[in-house]
Amino acid sequence: MQKLVQGLHQFQNKYFSSHKELFERLGKTQSPETLFITCSDSRIDPNLITQAGPGDMFIVRNVGNLVARYDQHIGSTAAAIEFAVVALKVKTIVICGHSNCGAMKAVLEPEAIEAMPAMKEWMTHASETSRLVRENYGHLEGEAKLTATVEENVLIQLENLRTHPSVAAAMERGELRIHGWVYKIQTGEVFAYDAAQGEFAPLTGPGVAPLDEAHRSRDLSI
Repeated sequence: MQKLVQGLHQFQNKYFSSHKELFERLGKTQSPETLFITCSDSRIDPNLITQAGPGDMFIVRNVGNLVARYDQHIGSTAAAIEFAVVALKVKTIVICGHSNCGAMKAVLEPEAIEAMPAMKEWMTHASETSRLVRENYGHLEGEAKLTATVEENVLIQLENLRTHPSVAAAMERGELRIHGWVYKIQTGEVFAYDAAQGEFAPLTGPGVAPLDEAHRSRDLSI
């Protein structure tokens, strides 16, 4: 706790004091361009890895960066998505998974969360990920299988995201684009799903194309 208090004092005495105009403006309104949905994992810092400043992103975090289908669960994540799209009018949504994800390990080894009823219930929103990996990645083991699980989970959550009426409507109007990312903790790399290539590729340039109609027709069962 002391470390957090010291950090707070440092923020107030150094960063805040030199950015007063920014915080005065943010105290009145916010206009982020991006909704960033990622995992609760302590090793993920969306602002750090994107170098975004205060007010740049509307951030949603939950275990496994899951987005339940709209007809299956209306909770905090759904409310945040709706608010970001309808009220804040974000232009982009990013769903970002990450390497060595504990939630995705639970997809592969569900017995590990047997004594965690709340966690077990939440992970039902990754049931499609579990099915896809079980049916299509039985030939993989260890880290390779976990990486495949992380990547496929991001894509499935993007499909779930499309079931939210506010998202579907904004995309239909051409006002919203969605992206799937995977952050590799140990190297700092980010891999973005390239709809044209049908794979995750290192995000080293200006970026890959957002998911479009080509991805919408992707058969998640193969």
